[in-house]
Amino acid sequence: MDDLQLLFYRYKKYILYLLAIFVLGWGFSHYQSIFMGLILGTSISFFNLWMMVRRMDKFGEAVLAGRKMRSLGTLSRMAAAILAVFIAVQYPETFNLMSVIIGLMTSYLVIVIDALISILFRKDKQREER
Repeated sequence: MDDLQLLFYRYKKYILYLLAIFVLGWGFSHYQSIFMGLILGTSISFFNLWMMVRRMDKFGEAVLAGRKMRSLGTLSRMAAAILAVFIAVQYPETFNLMSVIIGLMTSYLVIVIDALISILFRKDKQREER
């Protein structure tokens, strides 16, 4: 399996666990609008991550074939984020705006945390091998 696909599989697993926690928080707490905002933002964030991985695969294929590619889909990812914020602004009693914004950053936080953990484990492995 391609490295990018392996990373995406790992990120998908982490984000789906977070979404499950947010759904439980929505169902069992009094902060339903906060958790609904996190669910909306994280869902859009996951969609944007999926779209970016798909575009990167197509970009790699285009480079190997010697073709040019128009874009990596930045505009469509921005439009999805704007849609999430628009929904939160239209329904403030259901979605907390700050939670939506935090949820939109979830995939990036997952990527950074996963990278830090893999760097730490790589350093530990190198120390053990010596």
